[in-house]
Amino acid sequence: MRGEAIMTSALNLEPGRVLPVDSDAALLVGRVWSEEAGGPCVVVLRDGILHDLTHVTATVAGLLDAPDLSEILARPDLPVLGPLEDFLSGRAGRLLAPIDLQAVKAAGVTFADSMIERVIEEQAGGDAAEADAIRARLAPVIGESLRGLKAGSDAAAKIKSLLQEMGLWSQYLEVGIGPDAEIFTKAQPMSAVGCGDAIGIHPISEWNNPEPEIVLAIRSDGAIVGATLGNDVNLRDVEGRSALLLGKAKDNNASCAIGPLIRIFDDGFTLADVERAVVTLSVTGPDGFEMTGESRMEAISRSPEDLTRQMINRSHQYPDGAVLFLGTLFAPVQDRRAAGQGFTHEIGDLVEIASPRLGTLVNRVQRSDACPEWNFGSRALIANLVARGLGDRI
Repeated sequence: MRGEAIMTSALNLEPGRVLPVDSDAALLVGRVWSEEAGGPCVVVLRDGILHDLTHVTATVAGLLDAPDLSEILARPDLPVLGPLEDFLSGRAGRLLAPIDLQAVKAAGVTFADSMIERVIEEQAGGDAAEADAIRARLAPVIGESLRGLKAGSDAAAKIKSLLQEMGLWSQYLEVGIGPDAEIFTKAQPMSAVGCGDAIGIHPISEWNNPEPEIVLAIRSDGAIVGATLGNDVNLRDVEGRSALLLGKAKDNNASCAIGPLIRIFDDGFTLADVERAVVTLSVTGPDGFEMTGESRMEAISRSPEDLTRQMINRSHQYPDGAVLFLGTLFAPVQDRRAAGQGFTHEIGDLVEIASPRLGTLVNRVQRSDACPEWNFGSRALIANLVARGLGDRI
């Protein structure tokens, strides 16, 4: 919970706008803030109605780790909280990010095109005006060389040697085609915003963009159990100044959006469907600016299983589970403020990230210091659940 929520009704959110096209056949779980319950509730969606799982398991982290997850979701005796539309409209509460205690991790530079853009950021030193010329110089060399290249392969090692000889090697290329993936912490547990919330851009940034991504839901034992959508908001000028500023470029108030709901894997939707998915992005500005794009998961240079294994293993454990942003192919370069300066957000931009079988994540851009403050963390969650008599369900 982030203080007083920005009213989602201003976005005109309706179930048909945010749910997967086959929602009637999907296992969809998430979280809502229920005014009646006086706190967050873990929910499963059935025929447009939210059913309360909180008395079975009070956290999504606990739900996803349950060995009998499918049986829990099929229970016929779950209390009804109300129609999803009542939470999208704000009448009964609001939709929250569909995670709670999980670590929020992200994989960077997992697509060749976005890899080129990271190199350009580095070469430009965070100056958008320099990026266009550098893009024209680097893209023909790097783009053609890396197309279809498998990260960590012998062929990738040969390309690395070639680029080093040409003086074009970069730390972004190292994680893009080398053996080790870039895995970083995107946000703190409980800090992500959900569908309908404002998403924050740090006020120091003049060059930034959304990053539309699929997000895996991963149990504490490393099993991938579902997927959702995410916006890994990035400050390109900040990261471009120095890769050591990644935390400042990525982890700011309201800068991580996840949702609308987690789709649990079953016979009708599996990890193979994620690997074939297309993620689309739409940005509509108050100035009339429009931008669209798409990211095809088939173009990813590392498999979701490989990225997951690099995130959680004998050297890295996440006892409350984790979610993992898989990276994006889409790197917006469409000019907005002036020729040659590429894309950057303006306050009030409406951002929609969608994939047919995962739904649509909708947020409006605001300065991070103008977004509601994050004041409901893990201690507040535990205190709230204990006060509601749910302390033994965490």
